[in-house]
Amino acid sequence: MNSSWLLILLQAVVGLGLLNVWLLRARSSTAYRGGDADSLRGEFRAYGLPVAAFWIVGGLKIAAGLVLLVGIVFPLPGLVPVAAGIVVVLMMGAIGMHLKVGDPPVRSLPAVLMLLMSAGILLLGVDGFTGATMVR
Repeated sequence: MNSSWLLILLQAVVGLGLLNVWLLRARSSTAYRGGDADSLRGEFRAYGLPVAAFWIVGGLKIAAGLVLLVGIVFPLPGLVPVAAGIVVVLMMGAIGMHLKVGDPPVRSLPAVLMLLMSAGILLLGVDGFTGATMVR
């Protein structure tokens, strides 16, 4: 597998993962929710964050997910690395919040994996990011 296909795979997994969590499963209880929360909004409450943080983080994650997915089909050399960088920063924050409330390490696993995959997107594009487009 050459690096452009790996980049496409990483962009697809991160992009779809973000949209899945924020658009399809936001109200669902999962084994990875922070504290005793049974929804995304409940996680932000468990972390002691204001409601505005929920909307800001959600907007950033949805936008980043869309950019990563669109960047697979259309070249977005200036936006894909920014989106991946935003995800890296937000996942570091998510890991910090899990630590803050004393969650067991397994609850941070999705954030760790998303951070690593997003960092991979940045690293694979370090030599003049052209985007991982399927259309050439």
